[in-house]
Amino acid sequence: MTQTETAAKKTAAKKTSAVKVKVDAKVTTAPAPKKAAKPAAKKKSSGLAFPFTAIVGQEEMKLSLILNIIDPRIGGVLVMGHRGTGKSTTVRALAEVLPLIERVEGDTYNRTPEQYLENEEGKKGAQAIDPASIRTEQIPVPVVDLPLGATEDRVCGTIDIEQALTSGVKAFEPGLLAQANRGFLYIDEVNLLDDHLVDVLLDVAASGKNVVEREGISIRHPARFVLVGSGNPEEGELRPQLLDRFGLHARIITILDIGKRVDIVKRRREFDEDPDAFMKKYNREQVKLQKKIQQAKDLLPEVTMTDAVLTDIARLCMNLGIDGHRGELTITRTAYAHAAFRGETVVTMKHVKEIAGLCLRHRLRKDPLETLDAGEKIDRELAKVLGEAEAV
Repeated sequence: MTQTETAAKKTAAKKTSAVKVKVDAKVTTAPAPKKAAKPAAKKKSSGLAFPFTAIVGQEEMKLSLILNIIDPRIGGVLVMGHRGTGKSTTVRALAEVLPLIERVEGDTYNRTPEQYLENEEGKKGAQAIDPASIRTEQIPVPVVDLPLGATEDRVCGTIDIEQALTSGVKAFEPGLLAQANRGFLYIDEVNLLDDHLVDVLLDVAASGKNVVEREGISIRHPARFVLVGSGNPEEGELRPQLLDRFGLHARIITILDIGKRVDIVKRRREFDEDPDAFMKKYNREQVKLQKKIQQAKDLLPEVTMTDAVLTDIARLCMNLGIDGHRGELTITRTAYAHAAFRGETVVTMKHVKEIAGLCLRHRLRKDPLETLDAGEKIDRELAKVLGEAEAV
């Protein structure tokens, strides 16, 4: 054996013995004393929205949202007011009081079995589908947020790049409009929304369908949703085309009642400290409101309106100079929903009076020389119409 080989063996032996010493040292070393554990902090639930029934004041906004739940054909609600008045909180709390809806199990577009059959069997080369084989599920009504910085592909849908790269197949990846079908699409700071997204929303809201043409793929899917927008008027006005698409306009102001302001802070602190306990505290009221909304939805087909009330509605819109006929349609639908929510089956001018401002406030022609508030102007003309009706 050469000297080189002998030296190499000795070096290897030393390394091996060193490793064993280290291993033995690890095994025989006494564990370090553990530090005293700190008392566990109270666990907070994540993702819980502030309960709808716990919101103090802002009755006009809450009523507008509830009426749109009862009849989505009203056309959504625009909530404009001072910052920090609970606009976003109220809209996000909406999901907790919405009744469940039925959809085809796992369907991205939230379609009913009838819609699913109509869409799928209508595709070119599609095979017949047995209705009995379709499985359904109950899901919460979707409330989808549309971020201001969202791209058109994110909103409308685009090509599924991952599937295209892995399998070489062109597939469609649905966007936010698909998720919002049969639900609510919420836009915070809607007056800051990009013009190109406004145009997309106008087209889809008018047709109830989203058409996407991307890289040789043509997709058409249902996209009927209730548009809910919130914003601060100090940060800019909405385009007239988008403003007219909202059925109702709720105006929010800072609460000036000292007792209510104190109650707002106390409730918010209580919710932040223990969301689960706070939700349980208002669970009964939440369930009660949900049942009342469901009863109103069931009662809505039975509600009627006389020609005399409809004539007064048309006269009101004409006297206010409302352009088009969307004003009469919105008031009529809203009055029907309001009567159903009250548990009544006949619409009266009392119902109309309570919701006229919500329906017409944003439809009045803007006059820079006008000193009268929009709400006061509507109330004045409404009083005239009621006086004429009583005189007759």
